[in-house]
Amino acid sequence: MSGLRFCMVTTFYPPHHFGGDAVSVQRFSRALARRGHHVVVIYDVDAFKTLHDGPEPAVPPEEDGIEVVRLRSRLGTLSSLLTHQVGRPVVHESTIRKILGAGNFDVINFHNVSLVGGPGVLSAGTGLKVYTAHEHWLVCPNHVLWRHGREACTGKECTRCVIREGRPPQPWRYTAYLERQLRHVDLFLAMSEFSRDKHHEFGFPFPMQVLPNFLPDPEPEEPATWSERPQQRPYFLFVGRLERIKGLDDVIPVFDSYPDADLLVAGDGDHAPALKRLAAGNPRVKFLGRVPLADLPRYYRHAVAALVPSVCFESYGIVLIEAFRYGTPVIARRIGPFPDIVERAGGGELFTTPAELRRSLHRLQHDGELRRRLGGAGYQGFLRHWSESAVIPRYLDLLHDAMDRKRSERAGSVREAPQPVAAGAGYV
Repeated sequence: MSGLRFCMVTTFYPPHHFGGDAVSVQRFSRALARRGHHVVVIYDVDAFKTLHDGPEPAVPPEEDGIEVVRLRSRLGTLSSLLTHQVGRPVVHESTIRKILGAGNFDVINFHNVSLVGGPGVLSAGTGLKVYTAHEHWLVCPNHVLWRHGREACTGKECTRCVIREGRPPQPWRYTAYLERQLRHVDLFLAMSEFSRDKHHEFGFPFPMQVLPNFLPDPEPEEPATWSERPQQRPYFLFVGRLERIKGLDDVIPVFDSYPDADLLVAGDGDHAPALKRLAAGNPRVKFLGRVPLADLPRYYRHAVAALVPSVCFESYGIVLIEAFRYGTPVIARRIGPFPDIVERAGGGELFTTPAELRRSLHRLQHDGELRRRLGGAGYQGFLRHWSESAVIPRYLDLLHDAMDRKRSERAGSVREAPQPVAAGAGYV
C-alpha cells in the first residue's frame, strides 16, 4: 500500500500547538511521508492564537512529502468562537471544502477537529474518511471526561460542567447533528481499549478500532548528548502540561517525606503557580519549565523512573511509551489506560494512594536489579507494541480493510446504517 494521498485535518499542528495530539499528527504525517505517501495537513492558526498569549512561534520547514495549509483570518478569535458554537467551520468552510474536494485524497484523516471545523467538517471531501480520537471530545464537551473541574467523570452532567469550566454550551450537542455528521466517517480509531470502551459507555454509537499512539523507532546509535546527566542527585521525572488533571497535587507532598531523591517537573501550564506554591520550601522539587523535545531523552534515560500520576481518564499514555523507549520504568496511577499499558509491557508499577507511591519510589530507587528488569521489559514492550515499525503497518492494514468494505458497499449492496454497540442516553 504505497503512494497514497493523505489529508490530515486537525485544529493544532506544530509549532502552533499546546499538547501531544498535534505532535502525534506530525509524527504520523512524517512516518507516512517516509514510506512514499504524500500528506497535506490542514490546521487552524486562529484557534492557536485564540488560546495563546505572546508572540507567534517561528515556522520551521516541513519534511519532504508534506504540505501544510495554515488557516488564518482577520476575525481571529471570533472565527474560533463561531466554529465552537455552530459546529461547522463558518469562516474557513469554503477553503476547507475546496482543498478536500479538489485534492483527490485517498484518505482524509480527521484528528482533533474541535475548532478547525467541528462536526461540520466531516462531510467535506471524498475518499476514505477516518476519525482518530486523541481525546474524548466525541462524548465530552470538555474533551477529557473531567467533571466540574474536580473529578473523573463517571456520569454525564454536561451543561453544569461546561458552565463551571467557563465554556459556553454548544447547542448542536443537544441535537442529532453530531451523529448525522459522524455517518460520513468510514473508520473510527481509539487510542486504547480503555478509550474505546469509555466512548461506548458514554453512548457513542459506532464501532471503533484500536490503534495506539507510537514513537519513532530507536536510533541505531545513541546521540552523545543522551549520556549527559541532568544532575548528579537521583531523581524521578514528570513530563507533561501542568494542569490539575495531571495529578501532581498529591505527588509533590510525598517528596516532603522522601529525601532520597528529587522530583524534576518538565512542563508548564495554567496550574504551574499553584504547584510551585505547594512545593515552596522543598528544594528537592525542581520545575524545569518546557524542556525542548531534543533534550528530553537524557532526562528520561537517567531518571530512576518516570511518574505518570494523572487523575483523569486519559485516552492514552504517551509519557509511558516515551519512558519505555529509553529503557526507563514508570510509576503510574491506577486509572484509565495506564494499568493495561504497564501490565502489557511489564515495565513499571501502579499506585493509588500516596503510601503506595512512596513504596514504589523506594523500591525502584534502591533495588537496582528491579529497575533494570522493569526498564528492559518496558523497552521490549515498546518495540513490540508502540514503535513506528509496529503501529504504521497496522494503521495501513486498517485502511486497506476499510477501503475494501467501502468498495464492496458501492459495488452493489445498499449501505446499512451502523448499529449501536452500546445502549445509552446519547453522547451530548
